[in-house]
Amino acid sequence: MKRELDRIDRKILTELQQNGRLSVVELANRVNLTNTPCAERVKRLEKSGLITKYKAVVDPEPLGLSHLTIVQISMAATADTSLDELNAAVTRIEEVETCMMIAGSFDYMLIVRTRDMGHFREILGEKINKLPGIRQTNSFAVMETVKHDQDIAFTINSE
Repeated sequence: MKRELDRIDRKILTELQQNGRLSVVELANRVNLTNTPCAERVKRLEKSGLITKYKAVVDPEPLGLSHLTIVQISMAATADTSLDELNAAVTRIEEVETCMMIAGSFDYMLIVRTRDMGHFREILGEKINKLPGIRQTNSFAVMETVKHDQDIAFTINSE
């Protein structure tokens, strides 16, 4: 049976999204629980699949990977296995940070991280344009990232 998230579960998830390295003691203090019930809730959230992993967020700037490009892909056909083939192939391009299938005037949107425009042109020509089933690509260089936040917002007050 699926259990609804209560206020404390949502607070735990919010805190762990901000800092996944919090100790159980610190997390328990922040959500006003004792250690054991807090640890049990975290384990339950992990087992349920709501918490899928813990990882470090790496700043791409010091690595020389500050260039972002958005690529729209239009497919020649979207029937049969063409979507599956593209999905499998795009996961093998390490410069593609995100690949989303889109409902709209094009079929996929990629977010591609490279060193600079020259590096992006190389990836576009040697990898992206060779993806199976594509008809056309359109690329948009990102000038500035105004907001980038992968945290899910939980309404703490509601129950």
